[in-house]
Amino acid sequence: MKKEDIKKVVLAYSGGLDTSIIIPWLKENYNNCEVIAVAANVGQADELDGLEEKALKTGASKLYVLDLTDDYVDNYIIPCVKAGAIYEEYLLGTSHARPCIAKAMAEIAIKEGADAIAHGCTGKGNDQVRFELTFKHFCPNMKIIAPWREWDIKSREEEIDYAEAHNVPLKINRETNYSKDKNLWHLSHEGLDLEDRGNEPTYEKKGFLELGVSPIDAPDKPTYVEIEFAQGAPVALDGKKMSAKNIILKLNELGGANGIGILDIVENRLVGMKCRGVYETPDGTILYKAHSVLETLCLDKITMHEKQKLAITYGELVYNGQWFTPLREALAAFVDKTQEKVTGKVRLKLYKGNMINAGVWSPYSLYSEEIATFGESDYNQKDADGFINLFGLPIKVQAMVDEENNK
Repeated sequence: MKKEDIKKVVLAYSGGLDTSIIIPWLKENYNNCEVIAVAANVGQADELDGLEEKALKTGASKLYVLDLTDDYVDNYIIPCVKAGAIYEEYLLGTSHARPCIAKAMAEIAIKEGADAIAHGCTGKGNDQVRFELTFKHFCPNMKIIAPWREWDIKSREEEIDYAEAHNVPLKINRETNYSKDKNLWHLSHEGLDLEDRGNEPTYEKKGFLELGVSPIDAPDKPTYVEIEFAQGAPVALDGKKMSAKNIILKLNELGGANGIGILDIVENRLVGMKCRGVYETPDGTILYKAHSVLETLCLDKITMHEKQKLAITYGELVYNGQWFTPLREALAAFVDKTQEKVTGKVRLKLYKGNMINAGVWSPYSLYSEEIATFGESDYNQKDADGFINLFGLPIKVQAMVDEENNK
């Protein structure tokens, strides 16, 4: 589609540096097109304050603010928890938020009869892929505009210059403009001093951590949490029935206060480079741990081991933006089958960044104290003779053949 044919653009809008300057940039470079901003609430709290006024002042014709928090938790976060999906220790906080947001954006673009859909992701990052693969699924023929791959701006400093020249209000300054992504699941930090892998993050500096405290500053007394699961999904916290969303929000408070869920990693991005990120995910760190502990009771050996292998694939699909694919959906169906009896309670002790097992119970537990005990039981230890003879038969035969050939 030619630029002059683009009359209406739907833009993913957060009010951050990138998307704030994209509104005037689109109007300058796409024939004063109408720009409809879409802000998706996935739990970034006060970051949504004042967005409508800001979007309209910078040139948008309207702003949609979509509350996607329940959709995000129930249809993206919880499936990943049940799958145990992780990418290189990273709990996918940005990764599974993007298809949720992009799906809602595509629906708005279709409803508005837009000619194009735009996002503020850089050409170096993973998010451009996550957004665009989702767009390709839901509105395959719509033009996609990615300003970072078109404009002459080369850095965040030049973005700030552009914003100042166009009177775009910003909440950051040149000294503190970490690249951050926040939602109800996590907060990521990138850029500035973190780009030097030799620099230790300033965890104890006021304002660096937002979802919690450094383990050094956590209380000297442990906090116990008890999470109840039904078919792999969290349904209660400390004996009180809650929605999964409210459990997550409460675990952020409890985990954050105890220094849980801080991760500093260099990850392998989809586009080929390594990138350093510092992540805060107190809720997710606790949920993944508790869910994993419960599975040790409820899953048989071969199912657990196969599920652990497929969790790597699941995590890679989510990280790579391939949420809406047949393979991800097939894996989700497999996971749901494995979770049919993952029901019970897990108690964890939170203490200065650590999570310590403090009890686990399930009506479907495959653990039998009567069989496993070191005391007297009905287990016949003589049965091991025949088992070891059969299990070791290939080794014995190979050794016999080798011995005969070496004579």
